[in-house]
Amino acid sequence: MAYVDWSMQGHSIANCNCDFGCPCQFNTLPTHGDCRAMTAVKIEKGHFGDVDLSGLAFCGMFAWPGAIHYGNGEAFLVISDHATEAQRNALLTIVSGKETAPGATIFNVFAPTFAKMHDPVFAPIEFYLDLDKRIGRVRIPGVIDTSIEPIRNPVSGHEHRVSVHLPEGFEYHQAEYASGSTRADGPIKLTLANSHSHVYDLHMTANGVV
Repeated sequence: MAYVDWSMQGHSIANCNCDFGCPCQFNTLPTHGDCRAMTAVKIEKGHFGDVDLSGLAFCGMFAWPGAIHYGNGEAFLVISDHATEAQRNALLTIVSGKETAPGATIFNVFAPTFAKMHDPVFAPIEFYLDLDKRIGRVRIPGVIDTSIEPIRNPVSGHEHRVSVHLPEGFEYHQAEYASGSTRADGPIKLTLANSHSHVYDLHMTANGVV
């Protein structure tokens, strides 16, 4: 089957309620039985067909009552307020898992697990990431505030670096693991403190992670 030619290159920040490492990354059940998470992407270079996506950002907030693959989840998406209608429609198509080879991206894999999709919002998104230092920030006034810092040794306080390689991953092939804290006050409430985060350089197409 032919899909619309699309590509996104940029950076991504994710923070969830699991302990460092996140059992989902190793095909085991979530730390606390449920999953609550956020993911944000800043697109440095991208397109959907002839629609330019460069310079846009989006942030998703998610909640599942059990493990993700059990379903019954809900999702809420915020897209950069300066996106045109064509750009908005393009991003909504990608994030909904459409125009994508089955199982090729996290968007396509997660889409069937959602029972409720809140109406998207278009707002200014602040996004900062220093991948090497594992320091980042995502802020949407009145909606979400996420901060990322290195995991630290509980005895010495020294930074503890963890890098994970998933050669067949549908979200990333290589990511740095970090400590994240999030407060979200939108339709999906999140209160995360010093829990799992992964940050990475993103390059994704309709056929998967590059």
